[in-house]
Amino acid sequence: MESLTSGTLAGTGTFRCEICGHVVEMTTADVLPACPGCDGASFTRASLFAGSARFQRAEPDAPTHGDALDAARDAIDAPGRYLVFHDAGEVRTVAMPGESMRIGRSLSAHLRFEDPTVSRRHAVLLAESDGVRVLDDRSLNGVFVNGERTDSRMLADGDEIVIGRYRLRFADRSTLPAPSTGAPLQAE
Repeated sequence: MESLTSGTLAGTGTFRCEICGHVVEMTTADVLPACPGCDGASFTRASLFAGSARFQRAEPDAPTHGDALDAARDAIDAPGRYLVFHDAGEVRTVAMPGESMRIGRSLSAHLRFEDPTVSRRHAVLLAESDGVRVLDDRSLNGVFVNGERTDSRMLADGDEIVIGRYRLRFADRSTLPAPSTGAPLQAE
């Protein structure tokens, strides 16, 4: 029997990227894809019973990473509340649909992440009279706002929310000024 612990033939199970720690789940004996998190090609079999090796996410270039998110936040020109984040090598901007937004792996989530570090029901954003609140929806890995774990916290424009391996930047554009037409108003 051929061993499936090395090479590119994966087999059934989960594999962790040695560079960024992203977990890929395979259901058949297939060739490992490039890592969706960093495009790396070096995987090890992920196991709950493996040694105590820690996997650190290698940020490609932290200032550039943050600059891309800031540029995307600044480019928002429609009023509303948004989450801006990196996903599969590109920057995504997602608007909060109405008064609440569910985040998780569930099919019913408004913002859905196919990642084992994200719980099915991970977090909820709620619009309140004085802003937007993020709530941990009984997630396994927790919700972090600006580096601090929280169960419930009001968000300010620019806050960083960590859900699983995803770093989301909150953008509150609910009070954008009305666009000017360029023509001066004339009194009648």
